Amino acid sequence: MHIVFRESHGLEDTDTPFDPGQTPADLVVLSFSDSDLGAFAAGWHRGGGPSGDLPTMRLCNLVALRHPASVDNYVEATLTGAKGILIRLIGGENYWPYGIMQVQDFARRHNIALAILPADGRIDPALDAHSTLPTSTLRRLAHLCDAGGPVAAQAALAQLALAAGFYAGPVLGAKTVPDCGYYDPDIGVIPPPDPQGHVVAVTFYRSYLTAADTSPVDALIHALRKRGFNAVGLFVPSLKADSARTFLAHAFTYLIPQAIVNATAFSGRGADGQTPLDAPNCPVFQVALSTARHKDWATSERGLSPADLVMNVVMPEVDGRVFAGVVSFKTPLKKDPHLQFSRFAHRANDMRINATADRVAAWHALSQTPASERKLALILSTYPGRNDQIAHAVGLDALASTEDMLQTLAGAGYSVQPDIGFGKTLPHQHIAWPLQDYITALATLPKTLRDDLATAWGDPETDPQYRDSAFHFAAQTCGNALVALQPERGAIDVRDTDYHDLSRVPRHAYVAFYLWLRATENHALVHIGAHGTLEWLPGKSVALSDDCWPEALTGFMPVIYPFIVNDPGEAAQAKRRVGAVTLGHLPPPMKDSATPDGLQQLEALLDEYSSADGLDAGRRDRLIGMMSH
Repeated sequence: MHIVFRESHGLEDTDTPFDPGQTPADLVVLSFSDSDLGAFAAGWHRGGGPSGDLPTMRLCNLVALRHPASVDNYVEATLTGAKGILIRLIGGENYWPYGIMQVQDFARRHNIALAILPADGRIDPALDAHSTLPTSTLRRLAHLCDAGGPVAAQAALAQLALAAGFYAGPVLGAKTVPDCGYYDPDIGVIPPPDPQGHVVAVTFYRSYLTAADTSPVDALIHALRKRGFNAVGLFVPSLKADSARTFLAHAFTYLIPQAIVNATAFSGRGADGQTPLDAPNCPVFQVALSTARHKDWATSERGLSPADLVMNVVMPEVDGRVFAGVVSFKTPLKKDPHLQFSRFAHRANDMRINATADRVAAWHALSQTPASERKLALILSTYPGRNDQIAHAVGLDALASTEDMLQTLAGAGYSVQPDIGFGKTLPHQHIAWPLQDYITALATLPKTLRDDLATAWGDPETDPQYRDSAFHFAAQTCGNALVALQPERGAIDVRDTDYHDLSRVPRHAYVAFYLWLRATENHALVHIGAHGTLEWLPGKSVALSDDCWPEALTGFMPVIYPFIVNDPGEAAQAKRRVGAVTLGHLPPPMKDSATPDGLQQLEALLDEYSSADGLDAGRRDRLIGMMSH
């Protein structure tokens, strides 16, 4: 098994001492969630905090207070003088044990109103015990925090202020947002929209809405609408919430979406083995909202932090989603001088938003094109590069499978011409692509890739597959299907080291081959068998950019990849680096076989030899002669 691993310390979670540099205030709110903190900031301003209608306040993300030294410093520098402290924890006391111990001890010694609340909607007796407020007050505060949004946050601050001995007036306005609902970026929460046209549902967390942190969702919906889709936002608390399952079941029955773009994390699979996104029986594209800054991602070879990888890629893969890449990054907003707090919010990246929308559009075009008009490219590997082993695939007769695929496609109405004998004919069939067409297509790639290509391989005319002013690919057309051998990515004499080398730039013929497939407007690529080299080209391990070779070469063409089912590690690279849909096939069945008589005789001679060796030289030599004959 080969797994792409890249070191990138910029995306690692590190616990190092940090001083937020905040002075004391009357109230302090701490949370791991930027959405929480954003809502409290909006609620404090809405309640007239800057004009003195609410007590002074500090906000801080607990990520900054993971190190014990950071906690000790914050207690001494900021909590001194506080009258009320509210802490929201995801995962319980074990996620911030030292901090809870120090803060609750400080609160009890200084008679501070302390509320430590769970952030998962469940009652946590351990957190109640660490708090200093009555259980009834804790439940009221928890309810308001769970409701989310600026109005509910203002009401929670007013409740905390009263508990801390301050005056706080009544809070006007609706304090709740529905658990689930429809969303339009130009309006907000809306009634069920018109389901006309090609509907794409964009599912996302309700917490993004209540924290006014919907930049990537808004951008996705707008980008999909520009491509002719009727894009609709659907917000839920989580895919596993009962309310979400009920709502999505009704919404999908009403909307009948052609595709779903999912911006929630984790797996949505329930005890029944199903997810609420399964019902429409349409492609589900998973996007990642990175918790890292754009600059960290841009310089990273890993692409996502370990936590982001697990939440946004690995676990959603269990549900069979198509990974469509990263669409946003956390960005610090302007520091609020009143709160001494700079909120981190999701900010859409236009290039990655458009890449996702283009990928959705490409899959939709494949589904909407009549079978008789679909153009498919069936790609066979060249590893290990000998003519007697072309189309080598682990546990799969790729040549026979290609013949069967063409027969099946023809029977399903595709305009393809089934053929046989590719093993003999394909190496000698060639299709030429003019050099000038290649140069024109190459100019569309990022300059960094063009420079790397020129540095590694020089001029395209020096490539072994170039002659007569064109590249020549081992390929043949079978109606609307193209059957082709994937070119060597590098030099044949170093193939063994090239095959999984993520630093080796592909040669000109390889680059030309995929640009040619794009130029000939194929609707999809079918890479047959484990495995080719496309998913092992240089670039990020996951959450690719436009200057990563796998994405630069395939663009946004759908990739379908029959892959042996007992090699999920390598299949994952195809899913994560080229957005492939892998179709698992079983290993070849094992058959019982009898031992030939000659081998049984040889086994007996070997047993006899082992007894004679070192004891009877003459007998040993006779046995050697008998075994050699």
